[in-house]
Amino acid sequence: GRITIDGVDVRDLDQNALRRRIGVALQEPILFSGTIRDNIRYGRPDATDDEVLAAAKLAQAHDFITTLPGGYDAMVGQRGVNLSGGQKQRLAIARALLTDPSILILDDSTSAVDVATEAHIQAGLAALRRGRTTFMVAQRISTVLTADKILVLDDGQVAAAGDHRTLLASSEIYREIYASQLEPELLPRGGPAPGAQPAATNGASNGEGRHG
Repeated sequence: GRITIDGVDVRDLDQNALRRRIGVALQEPILFSGTIRDNIRYGRPDATDDEVLAAAKLAQAHDFITTLPGGYDAMVGQRGVNLSGGQKQRLAIARALLTDPSILILDDSTSAVDVATEAHIQAGLAALRRGRTTFMVAQRISTVLTADKILVLDDGQVAAAGDHRTLLASSEIYREIYASQLEPELLPRGGPAPGAQPAATNGASNGEGRHG
């Protein structure tokens, strides 16, 4: 088998060029000692201030940044010790978006963000996902509802696959997860199966992502 990006086998791509085409935001983001601006620019040092600002706004980071002493020039402690979990995650998303990657990987990257902020982030990402492959790993089913393809994992195995509408009609596990998180009044007695989680995939290149 082989993995291709835009029809090109990854084994034929320069590794540095390949890495530049992939943007990643993790559940436990890594931040460095330096300014907020430098941390967002880490993957693209030549980005303009306007581009940094735009990425921060999409990641719903701009508002909290402007409340910090110094704003975008505020200092970040090693590993972001002076920031909350949600703030660190939003900076990591902004950093990934700034690189304008062909492949975007969001690995439970909004787990520490409140539901309302996550909804704003997802709305901002909706347009950006067009034309690129996006993998989303998430604990919240709301994160993956608009994915082109969702993988439902049960004890580490793929139990079902399809878009949201298809899975609601065909997968009992998915329906139980959906009901438990978004419509608890519909949940059968006993709740969802232990170990079951949704997994989402989204992208113009039939990109797939896991939820779990």
